[in-house]
Amino acid sequence: MVNFSNKARTSLLAVAGAAVLLSGCANMSETQKGAGIGAAGGAVAGALIGGNRTGAAIGAGVGALGGYIWSKHMQDKKVAMERATAGTGVDVVQTQDNQLKLNIPSDISFDTGRADIKPNLRPILDQFANGLRDQPNTEVRIIGHTDSTGSDAINNPLSMNRAVSARDYLASRGVDYTRIAVNGVGSREPIADNSTEAGRARNRRVEIYLAERAVSQR
Repeated sequence: MVNFSNKARTSLLAVAGAAVLLSGCANMSETQKGAGIGAAGGAVAGALIGGNRTGAAIGAGVGALGGYIWSKHMQDKKVAMERATAGTGVDVVQTQDNQLKLNIPSDISFDTGRADIKPNLRPILDQFANGLRDQPNTEVRIIGHTDSTGSDAINNPLSMNRAVSARDYLASRGVDYTRIAVNGVGSREPIADNSTEAGRARNRRVEIYLAERAVSQR
């Protein structure tokens, strides 16, 4: 049985409390919540192993990564996507938990109120799909978003249908359906002010994530 000092017990309680608070933050995306909760959980594990603040800090770093690795393949894919999307308005970034994220705005992805992929999006998805069949340790996640115009009864299925359309296109390019998770969150995760047209245009988007797990973690 592990014995903890009063300071260690206090630190663990604080970390656990932080995880609870993070899970309830309405202004954080699911990815941000996951990374934060992962960090909190990792800190607890680190403290259990290390018995001190150093162990907690190391555990937090491991937990925040969520088991994803940033390999040469991931870096090469990031560079390829940056080239493929140059000048399109698509953001290509490495997330804090080592996922490759594409933030695709509505002006090149979907027409207003529609879930059909626009022609300008196809070459971007073609490049994204390129090589994934040879990378079985990678996972794809697609999240559809809308602005706040309209009701949830319209926005929620629309955002899901957009994610499904992107998934189906990737599958038509040889990416296994079982490796692609889809979700539609409607207007619940805005990145800009919905009271302006420019803000609403930014919120109408599709996010595509690519992640690679270490072989031992699959």
